[in-house]
Amino acid sequence: MKNFKRYTVTSALPYANGPVHIGHLAGVYIPADIYARYLRLRGNDVVFIGGSDEHGVPITIKARNEGVTPQDVVDKYHTIIKKSFEDLGISFDVYSRTSSKTHHKTASDFFRKLYDEGKFIEKTSEQYFDAEAGQFLADRYIKGTCPHCANEEAYGDQCEKCGTSLSPMDLINPKSTLSGNQPVLKETRHWYLPLDKHEPFLKKWILEDHKEWKANVYGQCKSWLDAGLQPRAVSRDLDWGVPVPVDGAEGKVLYVWFDAPIGYISNTIEWAEQNGKDWKKYWQDEDAKLVHFIGKDNIVFHCIIFPAMLKSHGNYILPENVPGNEFLNLEGDKISTSRNWAVWLHEYLVEFPGKQDVLRYVLAANMPETKDNDFTWKDFQARNNNELVAILGNFINRTAVLTQKYYDRKVPSLGELQPIDQETIAEMAQHKERIESSLENYRFREALKEAMNLARLGNKYLADTEPWKLIKTDEARVETIMNICIQLTANLSIVFEPFMPFTAQKIRQLLHIESLGWEKLGQMNLLAAGHLLDEPFLLFDKIEDEAIEAQVQKLEATRQSKIDSTPAVEAKELVSYDDFTKLDIRTGTILEAEKVAKTKKLLKLLVDTGIDKRTVVSGIAEYYNPEELKGKKVSILVNLAPRSIKGIESQGMILMAENADGSLSFVSSEKEVNNGSEIK
Repeated sequence: MKNFKRYTVTSALPYANGPVHIGHLAGVYIPADIYARYLRLRGNDVVFIGGSDEHGVPITIKARNEGVTPQDVVDKYHTIIKKSFEDLGISFDVYSRTSSKTHHKTASDFFRKLYDEGKFIEKTSEQYFDAEAGQFLADRYIKGTCPHCANEEAYGDQCEKCGTSLSPMDLINPKSTLSGNQPVLKETRHWYLPLDKHEPFLKKWILEDHKEWKANVYGQCKSWLDAGLQPRAVSRDLDWGVPVPVDGAEGKVLYVWFDAPIGYISNTIEWAEQNGKDWKKYWQDEDAKLVHFIGKDNIVFHCIIFPAMLKSHGNYILPENVPGNEFLNLEGDKISTSRNWAVWLHEYLVEFPGKQDVLRYVLAANMPETKDNDFTWKDFQARNNNELVAILGNFINRTAVLTQKYYDRKVPSLGELQPIDQETIAEMAQHKERIESSLENYRFREALKEAMNLARLGNKYLADTEPWKLIKTDEARVETIMNICIQLTANLSIVFEPFMPFTAQKIRQLLHIESLGWEKLGQMNLLAAGHLLDEPFLLFDKIEDEAIEAQVQKLEATRQSKIDSTPAVEAKELVSYDDFTKLDIRTGTILEAEKVAKTKKLLKLLVDTGIDKRTVVSGIAEYYNPEELKGKKVSILVNLAPRSIKGIESQGMILMAENADGSLSFVSSEKEVNNGSEIK
């Protein structure tokens, strides 16, 4: 394994159109902070980079909806996000923003170098333009009917009902969200990064040279590479972002996916200028190790697109690893910012004061490293009460209290070791090796479990040796036992530093010591005999049912409020009777149902329409399991023109009623009727 002189650790730049929630923390920021803190404890030269991603269409949409400027939006959320991270102990060396002058210059210079060297493709194409608003329309400024599920509120980049990725040209009856008018096609010029030309390099670099990457990351990269890469636009028509630094490019900015990762570099430059460092040693020196911490929705950008950008530039190192995580759900449901179904960090810090490390611990223990995981408030309570209080806190408190009782808080001498002492010390060394291996390989849940096992070892040692019984008959033996317990407590202050920094500081306060380096982990002479400890105090306290119930009720109130406040859908424009009679709607029965591969929302149904038996693809997999649909009576539009959905020809549409919460229900007849009966 190569020895590196310095480490560049990045965490995905949170988007500054809302606060940070626990999904962000478990997916990106907790693992990144654990790793950075671990490296620092080992004495490494580390720069841990964070910052707000402040460009892109969602920012402009939010600003427009709130009647403020995009800068107002990003200023508000940058402040909230930055303070939340600081209060949780996320130890960024720099936390800046992509609206800064340094970033604009860095991103502009990066683009210009590639442009001057002919690394882009320049293409003119037709894109939708809103004549009344006088601007080209980004995908999210266009709505229309989804060609796959007939959802009339589909966006130009995706239908949020059936989950299908779209382009604006796919939409039926597209409308501008700015004016409500139908947009027109107009020519516009843009620059593209030819990813297809980088495909051979990327295939070797990832698929051959980095087989050690996490399976979920490697697999997603392989899927993209196997499908073949296409040129990707690096500019777009928008007035919010980094202006394209080319003559004649007025009204165009760098696409946010292109400028955002350059934010890692520009933020490093800011940090270096403030601290008298040479930023290039962290980005352009082969002795530097670059590691990106991201969520799974950013894998392609950090493993394929950003490396292609860096390779095109020519002066930069490439990431050694990209330990991307999956998603964290909340109480069995997907976290949703639009539905406010989330635990927001800034709110948690107010509602659970002094419990930063409880959240850090629970999120690290539930980290979605290889598959989606779930956060529940009951588990949060159980891990606090049964692990932090009953295991870690219990051992340290018993050690402190017994030392105060028997030795006036002074560390006793270490006498002759018995086999149980030697076994305990030897097992400590094994835990050290396992924890190091787990951290080095980005298995943070495993490392945390091993750290807690060290506290379990302490509890077992105390229970097996029973110093409270021996104190009356063998005081010398008790001195040795308590010395070992104190040394073990000092080791716990080291091992929990990456995971729970506030707790580690409290342990050091109790022991009356300064921070210890990682190299001291496993040593049993960290505190000399006679060293005076502080007064005992509890590290953790129990979380009662009332506090948990309040959080559960808060979530339920959010869910109910969303349902209650959802306005009734307005009636659509009038249609003629002749238009209505063109619809041939009939009753039918579902004969077979199965999930469509590689989709979350689509089911393939075989329906007896009374006329024939036909295949229909329907976006209802979130609400119905295939097993429960056999024999289900449905209403079906049978004269809808067939469409190919995920390679399956769908011949018709099942009629569904959409509830206020977005869930779907079948529309069926009140009484038993024959298949093929017309609905009039």
